[in-house]
Amino acid sequence: MKVMRKIIEIDEERCDGCGLCVPACAEGSLEIIEGKARVISDNLCDGLGACLGECPNDALRIVEREAEEFDEAAVEKFLTEKEIKNKAAKPLVASGCPSSRIQRFAQPSAQGSVFGADPQGLAGRSALGHWPIQIHLVPPTAPFLKNADLLVLADCVPVAFPTLHRDFLQGKAVMMGCPKLDDTESYIQKFTQIFRTAGVRSITAVVMEVPCCSGLPMIVKKSLDAAGVEIPMKEVVVSTRGEILSRSN
Repeated sequence: MKVMRKIIEIDEERCDGCGLCVPACAEGSLEIIEGKARVISDNLCDGLGACLGECPNDALRIVEREAEEFDEAAVEKFLTEKEIKNKAAKPLVASGCPSSRIQRFAQPSAQGSVFGADPQGLAGRSALGHWPIQIHLVPPTAPFLKNADLLVLADCVPVAFPTLHRDFLQGKAVMMGCPKLDDTESYIQKFTQIFRTAGVRSITAVVMEVPCCSGLPMIVKKSLDAAGVEIPMKEVVVSTRGEILSRSN
């Protein structure tokens, strides 16, 4: 039944589809559809506005209009079905498609490191120590995550930042993805499982200056909260011209 009540409204002209609002909605009523945030069903939105503060463009607001009543039972059913669907997804295994087959690579010795002096001419070699690297393809049980220093990259960073291998990559396990184009909820679930089980020692999140990229550190922080662990985390923001704009601990 429709009633007059408060509910979230999204200004599509302001919304850039960054997805920061999605994990902030405990009821799951927000999703990114065709590049824009949408309320997928009025009865799933409680209208309290927990998502408002996450939007960098002020595209969300609370309005009062005629809408279906908020339905807690519908929310519970929706979230349960979503959880079942996620659990039913086929797990990645080490011996399948080459894109998800786990590999570990030997690294250059210290004196020929991609850091500092390079008397052996090794600076042009990759510092990547493993495969896969895409967040969706890395299983939480991957051996290279055990006791790792984790580098979480927005996937535009390696194109924009010319000295990624020298400055960030060596000695780290890397996971990369796009918080705007990918499923942020699945990211949170995966990182949560990793942080609960892998014994990650530190996290460095490197993102671009564009608004949608800011969702990646937020996803990591929400996963840390969900896992109930404290892991030292640094954030680095890179400009579209490949310069480091800020670093924070």
